[in-house]
Amino acid sequence: MASTNDHGTPDPQVAPRSTGPRPYSAEYKARILAEYETLDRQGKGALMPCREGLYSSLITNWREQRDRGAKAAFAAPAGRPKAHPRDKEIARLKAENARLETELGKDRTVIEVQGKLSALLDQLATDGAATKNGENR
Repeated sequence: MASTNDHGTPDPQVAPRSTGPRPYSAEYKARILAEYETLDRQGKGALMPCREGLYSSLITNWREQRDRGAKAAFAAPAGRPKAHPRDKEIARLKAENARLETELGKDRTVIEVQGKLSALLDQLATDGAATKNGENR
């Protein structure tokens, strides 16, 4: 029924229609397929168009999707997937980076100690020269 505006004339605006098929979640499809396969002919007829608003072609498509997915799952190799060479290279570089960071920390400590030793030697040399100059007077 068309809506009318304040003046009683029909509104020419058309309500937008759905642009595509209704989206169904994987859980919904699996639940409906499991239920559908347990029903007799009369129950299947009641489930599809009456209760759920589904057509037999949808059930057929969902069954094919499920079977393709199961075949793909069975065809997949068992165990952990092989690591991509890129992932191996990243792991190697991370390990090398960690090693270099540790080495850098050690080098910084050595440089710090060398700086303190140099300052101490300079101080001793300055103190020794001042003492020597004081004794000569």
